[in-house]
Amino acid sequence: MKNEKALVVFSGGQDSTTCLFWAMEQFKEVEAVTFNYNQRHKLEIEIAEKIAAEQRIRHHVLDMSLLNQLAPNALTREDIAIEQEEGSLPSTFVPGRNLLFLSFASVLANQTGARHIVTGVCETDFSGYPDCRDQFIKSCNVTVNLAMDEQLVFHTPLMWLDKEETWGLADSLGALDYVRHKTLTCYNGIPADGCGDCPACVLRKKGLDAYLARKEAAK
Repeated sequence: MKNEKALVVFSGGQDSTTCLFWAMEQFKEVEAVTFNYNQRHKLEIEIAEKIAAEQRIRHHVLDMSLLNQLAPNALTREDIAIEQEEGSLPSTFVPGRNLLFLSFASVLANQTGARHIVTGVCETDFSGYPDCRDQFIKSCNVTVNLAMDEQLVFHTPLMWLDKEETWGLADSLGALDYVRHKTLTCYNGIPADGCGDCPACVLRKKGLDAYLARKEAAK
């Protein structure tokens, strides 16, 4: 892989930024793609652009506004509360998002000569999103290759890591402080450590605190 090219599906959040640094270690050339689906916080795109520029990564922003029309939810509508009721998907679930993102990323990879696609989905610490499951990613990879007669390879370096382990991966890549202070994970649109109250911030902080405690204990 050291002599090949990868395309990172990139939101500017903790997970995708960790994946960006991972890809930069694994591949000779890396590009990133961000999807504009009129998400709740436009700052997400601005942060993705800034990180890509700082890392000297060619960055593509694709218009996916149709997804906003098709999938009203808490990430596309300010009047829908961020919540999760027991036994149901969270209000932040965007139906078909990863299916569309990976499909369009595959078309872009085909055009730019990238054979590898990297995405930060995870089945260990997730909110029950069906399109973050390993089974879905593998199935989508097969389908894309059949549809395009290609041999693209999907990579999910975070698939079996919890948030504590994801922070550990960022640290091993020399990027822990960068990921902590430069990214946007918060559902309320606050960069870095975020609001501290939304589900994304709670999960992120729990993992960071656990990792830092373990690191301190190992000294």
